Amino acid sequence: MTPRHQPIATHRSANAAARTRCDPWSLVIGHWSLVILLTGCALGPDYKRPDTAMPASFRGVVPLLSTNSVANLAWWDIYKDPTLNQLIHIALENNFDIRIAATRVEQARQQAAQTRAEFYPQVGYQGAFGTGKNQMVGSPTPAGGRDVSTALLALNAAWEVDLWGRVRRLNEAARAQFLASEEARNGVTLSLVAAVAQSYFELLELDLELDIARRSTLSFGESYNLFKRRLEGGTVSKLDTARAEAAMATAAASIPNIERQIVLKENEVNFLLGHRPGPILRLAKLLEQTMPPDVPAGLPSDLLERRPDIRQTEQVLRAANARIGVAMTGFLPKIGLTTLAGQLSPDLGHIAMDAGSAGTWSVAANATGPIFQGGRLIAQYREAKAAWDEARLTYDKTVLNALAEVANALIARQKLEGVRIQQERAVRAYEEAFSTSTKRYMAGKASYNDVLDAQQPLFTAQSALAQTRRDQLLAVVQLYKALGGGWHYDLDRLGPPPQPVTQKKP
Repeated sequence: MTPRHQPIATHRSANAAARTRCDPWSLVIGHWSLVILLTGCALGPDYKRPDTAMPASFRGVVPLLSTNSVANLAWWDIYKDPTLNQLIHIALENNFDIRIAATRVEQARQQAAQTRAEFYPQVGYQGAFGTGKNQMVGSPTPAGGRDVSTALLALNAAWEVDLWGRVRRLNEAARAQFLASEEARNGVTLSLVAAVAQSYFELLELDLELDIARRSTLSFGESYNLFKRRLEGGTVSKLDTARAEAAMATAAASIPNIERQIVLKENEVNFLLGHRPGPILRLAKLLEQTMPPDVPAGLPSDLLERRPDIRQTEQVLRAANARIGVAMTGFLPKIGLTTLAGQLSPDLGHIAMDAGSAGTWSVAANATGPIFQGGRLIAQYREAKAAWDEARLTYDKTVLNALAEVANALIARQKLEGVRIQQERAVRAYEEAFSTSTKRYMAGKASYNDVLDAQQPLFTAQSALAQTRRDQLLAVVQLYKALGGGWHYDLDRLGPPPQPVTQKKP
């Protein structure tokens, strides 16, 4: 009985072995599972934020326990002018720099997506057809052999085994570059909010200077007309009349110059808004602007998290750190897997028919590594290290510049208040001197030189006071920008303005 059963068992074992040999997918799954188990840690240094020594407080500011900062306020809470808020609203929607920055973010996003694709197998297809005699492949036969045709249709897949972490480091660098582009866009937003506010306040200051120039011209004109009548009556000299006329003409000459500056500033605002040149409607005056509340600047360490330029340079540093790991993997072999499965037939017309074609498959592993590159790999590694050094120095420089900008804005805000108080005092004194000298002149107790000595400095003092009030508002703008405020915004919170911001010509 045993001899009869032995051939049956042998036949079954042979069939099982044949099925095993003819099942390519079991081998493919087994190879890929082994590869996953072999993948190890990524080479290169893991990123760590640089240890940057930050002061306990900004220069000129008493250290506080509170972390509250003016930068935590939204820009519409800083600038109470509805017209200015609407100008910023329009700029954030239409400004070309904002839109260009958005396209750069999208480019970086897609570049990161391309790099991320290296994590996955690359699957493709291939087809081939050829014909010829067998001696063409080095197998001569009597009488020249016969014609042979071959057709192939197959799917193939290839995958790099990320054993050393090259792909992971590439993706780390690509993601950091994407985040850096987002921070660059935030920086553009921050600068745009500040630029619109600064241009708007400068425009209001020019309006005030124009008003001062017109009032001064009118005042000098009244003096000139008075002296002209007295000259005709023979009670004053021609010298006094000429000096009065010169003072009036000097004040009048400043009017067209200020009007020119106003047009230039309006064009600047329209450019920021993404509009063509045109007039800008102002619903408030410079003297009606309210200073924001005296909220503390906060902690210097907050700048690392708040300022977009610091956040951007940190992401660039992170990318440079990852590229060191990429350079290190260049010294080691690359390991890859390739698979192929399809149909092979001697006739293109039977490529998909079981009777005339045969299945074909293959699974292969390959390894390639450098032996001699003429120093190229070492140079690449040193280049990556130098790029990291550059990024680190840029990061430290950006942090230092941020501290300086905040300190400059703080001292400007603190000291300009004292300047304004003294200038207001000077204006009041010149106004009183002008009034007194005019009365004394009319009473014949003073010369016109006394009147002119009080009237001319009054014009200059009023203009200087207007500029200081503007500078106070600009100091707030610069402090808000230096602290990193203004790039978090929600345009839905702002409703439409009661009137159009840009006037239309009739």
